[in-house]
Amino acid sequence: MVMEVTVKLQINKPVSSVFEALVDREKIGNYWFTTSSENWAQGQTIILKYEEYKAEVAILLLEMVDEEKIVFSWGEEQEETIVSIELREQEDLNTIIEVRESGFKEEDPQLLEKLLGQKEGWVYTLTCLKGYLEHGISDLRASLVFA
Repeated sequence: MVMEVTVKLQINKPVSSVFEALVDREKIGNYWFTTSSENWAQGQTIILKYEEYKAEVAILLLEMVDEEKIVFSWGEEQEETIVSIELREQEDLNTIIEVRESGFKEEDPQLLEKLLGQKEGWVYTLTCLKGYLEHGISDLRASLVFA
């Protein structure tokens, strides 16, 4: 059984704008992490920081196809998952973005909690990305409150 989460959202911007927002270290802080150590390129390890949550994560960029696809691994050793972000431009120059995260372990006693948490996180991230790209809103990110 494949353990993964998938989130899809339409962003009313051309695929070039969406892709640039995903890989440009100056733009990431407007909708997702506070900082990215550098612009994204295949084969690089990028350090992403959430200053508000005092969190840091390293991602390894496994595959990048300009304006089409980004694949990276992240997570702690033995707990890594693979994230695939695919972009499809529509005839009206809108973009469908699909995020699929896989590699969760079926035997993990916290599997359901992890799947729901990651799904919630990706919905939130893509909503912040949409707000940023379509309306210039850059203060939605890092507003989650953890009980």
